[in-house]
Amino acid sequence: MTHTDPLPYNRPDITEEEIAEVVATLRSGWLTTGPRAARLEQEFAAYTGAAHALALNSATAALHLGLEAAGVSAGDEVITTPLTFAACANVIVHLGAAPVLADVCADDLNIDPEQVERHITPRTKAVMAVHYAGQPCQMDALLDLCRRRGLFLLEDAAHATGAMYRGQMIGALGDATAFSFYATKNLTTGEGGMLTTNRPEVAERARIMTLHGMNRDAWKRYDRGGSWYYEVVAPGYKYNMPDIAAALGQVQLRRLEEMNARRAALAMRLSAALADCEPIQLPDARPEVRHVWHLYVIRIRAEALRIDRARFIEELAARGVSTSVHFIPIHYHPYYREGFGFERGSLPVTEGEYERLISLPLYPTMTEADVDRVADAVRDVAREWRR
Repeated sequence: MTHTDPLPYNRPDITEEEIAEVVATLRSGWLTTGPRAARLEQEFAAYTGAAHALALNSATAALHLGLEAAGVSAGDEVITTPLTFAACANVIVHLGAAPVLADVCADDLNIDPEQVERHITPRTKAVMAVHYAGQPCQMDALLDLCRRRGLFLLEDAAHATGAMYRGQMIGALGDATAFSFYATKNLTTGEGGMLTTNRPEVAERARIMTLHGMNRDAWKRYDRGGSWYYEVVAPGYKYNMPDIAAALGQVQLRRLEEMNARRAALAMRLSAALADCEPIQLPDARPEVRHVWHLYVIRIRAEALRIDRARFIEELAARGVSTSVHFIPIHYHPYYREGFGFERGSLPVTEGEYERLISLPLYPTMTEADVDRVADAVRDVAREWRR
């Protein structure tokens, strides 16, 4: 079962409508942050139910600004998951704080609220909860914990644009929420992100820090009736989203429900096709959430196979199926292992599950035949190498 035309791990879903809007922006004469970005902020706030939304150049920027607005600084600690991309820990370090890693739940691979509580110290300032693969964390428990202990709750919803928890859209539950619009995400602007919040002081501080700490952005200064005058009130960053990206995002937002529904349908088809594949553990969605299936993560059962995860991935590649792994745990990376004293063995659930994880292709432009091809490849490898 060998294919010469590999199925890519991801392919963005871009239509002629997105292209037309980007071209219209190029012809408008306004390319950087302006009216398009402002409208995307309004539309995204309305979609999530958040009072404020700030269009940015990445989810990393959103995480950084969210923590900065919370007052995280040198000497503080921020609790987060080890099963996430390094950006989550990096932004904590950028602010002079220390990342503290709490283990995940074995079922959904999201941060375990009980483990979070065990890691709270007098230095703890915030909790960064990552909605892994598109499935929200146990938000009731996290919200209750953070309110009781006076902690800022920042949600990393890089995987979870359009996800819901108990009927509420992700983006208006915690103190602030960071979204990613990277090329592989459920909604893309090529590169980009969004910070949402219901707290006006967080929104105000983040907006100032987004563009060099100036108290007036370019659109306000150069639009008709605007003033050239501005003042720098803080040493800010360069995190703004240009209108070219926002134009793409506006169309993607209008199509988001459709694209997420397609992801869910394909995920269900893949699960049905692999339901009786004993050496594989399939992902599942908890009943109180709307999972948006940014990732479709299987876990191999090592005891049922004669090969490890690395060889399983190689066998899938030989069959023309590209894959990935989400994620190499934070405490496995040399900088964090050596700089913060993290040791292997300290996070047993994360470490055990990481060795079994494989992310399969799943995106709206896949056909049913593509999904069947992925399932056939997984079944073929599992059958060939089963004990």
